[in-house]
Amino acid sequence: MGEESLFEFPCAFPLRIMGRAEDGLAQAVLEIVTRHAPDFDGSTMELRASRQGNYLSLGCTVNATSRAQLDALYRELTAHPLVKVVL
Repeated sequence: MGEESLFEFPCAFPLRIMGRAEDGLAQAVLEIVTRHAPDFDGSTMELRASRQGNYLSLGCTVNATSRAQLDALYRELTAHPLVKVVL
C-alpha cells in the first residue's frame, strides 16, 4: 500500500508559524519559506503579535507542489531556534 496524500498537488497550502517576537524571526521564516516555495510572495505574509507582544504569529500560504516539499519545509521551520510551533 502506498502512502496516500489527503491533498491534490499543486494546491494553496496555509501555514501558521509561531515564535518569540525577536528580531530576525520574520526574515528567517521568509528565507526558509522561499527556499522551499520560490514563488512565495513575501508581501502576502501576515504578521500578528500576541496580546502582550511576547510572541509573533506569521501566516504564509504557499503553492505546494508535493508532500516531500511540505515535509522539508516543516522540518526546516521547526528546526529553527526562533520558531516554537508550525501548524
